[in-house]
Formats: sequence, structure tokens, C-alpha cells
Amino acid sequence: MPEKTTLDLLRHGEPRGGRRYRGQIDDPLSERGWQQMWHAASGDTPWQRIITSPLRRCSEFAQQLSERLAIPMEHDERLMEVGFGSWEGHSSSELRTQLAEKMRHFYHDPVYHRPDGAESLEGFSRRVNAAVTETLEQHPGKHLLIVAHAGVIRTVIARTLRAPLFAMYRMSIPTASISRIQITAERPPTVMFQGRRKL
Repeated sequence: MPEKTTLDLLRHGEPRGGRRYRGQIDDPLSERGWQQMWHAASGDTPWQRIITSPLRRCSEFAQQLSERLAIPMEHDERLMEVGFGSWEGHSSSELRTQLAEKMRHFYHDPVYHRPDGAESLEGFSRRVNAAVTETLEQHPGKHLLIVAHAGVIRTVIARTLRAPLFAMYRMSIPTASISRIQITAERPPTVMFQGRRKL
């Protein structure tokens, strides 16, 4: 049987402060966010290693999960969420009121219509894909869990599907949802959208 590597991508749960363009603001999980994460990890847990964003909404849960499962965990700075510049800390409704046209351009073409001061999608994609490539090369044949952010997960899936960067925001990645990528030598990587278990 050919060697198979499985990469599960778990988005963090709801952070304190509710939905907003959080980017690299380091808010912890809310109480509901913790419930969502433990619920997401309550089924089959075949993971052999956890790699996490260093931001608290990912890393604090990843640390507890690694202790519960007695498996190694590592932080990777390259898995931080994309920087949203001047939009960080603001909700969609706030921005729609002030910047409706700019938001429309952003969602149609996020590569060339970035928020003021935001990280470029090209640079973000390079750092995320470098982290994932390195992880897969170091742990072939393993079942790995990455705990990260919607932008990170979109980037990994887009690369797997060879989709252009501007299509990233056409994917919905709910909080505490799991997506799976299976990699074997005999066929291209396969994306399996696992979704989110309901509380």
C-alpha cells in the first residue's frame, strides 16, 4: 500500500469579541469558542503531531489537545493569520458603512484591492505554503493536525486545488471546522471538506 500523509486543517473557534476582521490581533477564545473546539476534536483523533499558529485563539487549544492526546506540538509563526492592516478590529457591518465600495472591490479581487497597511496576499501565501511544505516533508506518512485561521486554510486549499489567489475568499471556512487533505504518491492531493459538527 502506498504511503499516505493526511493533513487536517482545524480553524479556531469563536474568539472573544465576536466576528470581526481580527487578522493578527491576539484575542483568546471565548467560552463558546472553547466548546466549539473540544466538540470538533471529540470524535476520532488519529493525529500524531499538532502544528499551530502562535496566536492564542489557536495555540492555547492546541497546547491542551496535545497534552490530552500525549502527542508533540509545535508553533509556527508562518501560520499566523493574514494581516488586515487598518481593517483589523472592525466588524463587516462597520466597514460596510464606511467603506462599502472598497469592500466590494476587496471581495472581487483581494489580490489588488488590499486594506490600507495590509499584508500582501502573495507574501502571505508564500509564508503559509512554505510552512506547510516543510511540515509535509518532515513528517511523511503521518496524520497531522494544523490549528490555524480561515485565511491560512483557504491558502492551503487553494494551493492544493491550484486555484488562483483571488479565489480564496470564495471559500467559506466556518469556525471550528475541519478540512482534510490526503496525499499519496499515486494521485494528486485530494481535499475532503469535513465541515463542522453542530453543538
